[in-house]
Amino acid sequence: MIKFLLMVNKQGQTRLSKYYEPVDIGKRAALEADVVRGCLSRRKEECSFVEYKDYKLVYRQYAALFIVVGITENENELSIYELMHNFVEVLDKYFSRVKQTQIMFHLDKVHIILDEMILNGHIVETNKNRILAPLLALDKMVES
Repeated sequence: MIKFLLMVNKQGQTRLSKYYEPVDIGKRAALEADVVRGCLSRRKEECSFVEYKDYKLVYRQYAALFIVVGITENENELSIYELMHNFVEVLDKYFSRVKQTQIMFHLDKVHIILDEMILNGHIVETNKNRILAPLLALDKMVES
């Protein structure tokens, strides 16, 4: 099960955070700081799977952004690694080359995409067209 997903820049600033289990606001800040510090300090040659407290962390770098996903012990790391890539491909398809500023200014749309892919910590959809369908429908409604 996916416990949380973070998207951070190289400076360690959180651009997106989504939790699939309740975590105290105070504990979130400490958790994010520890997780981000641990992942950003690793070299590119090192494995993208890290054990951290009760979680396994899977992270992946895309240009200046890191995506970090905290999962349970019994979750498949490679499927999560592929999910992160699929998430970025969907963002690229919608935003035409996604950038950090687009995530910041269109956070609602990024959350819609994420909600179409993951429900209650479980992967529910990976098809790019099906993921984008509700968002494109909303865009059409706004245009008319």
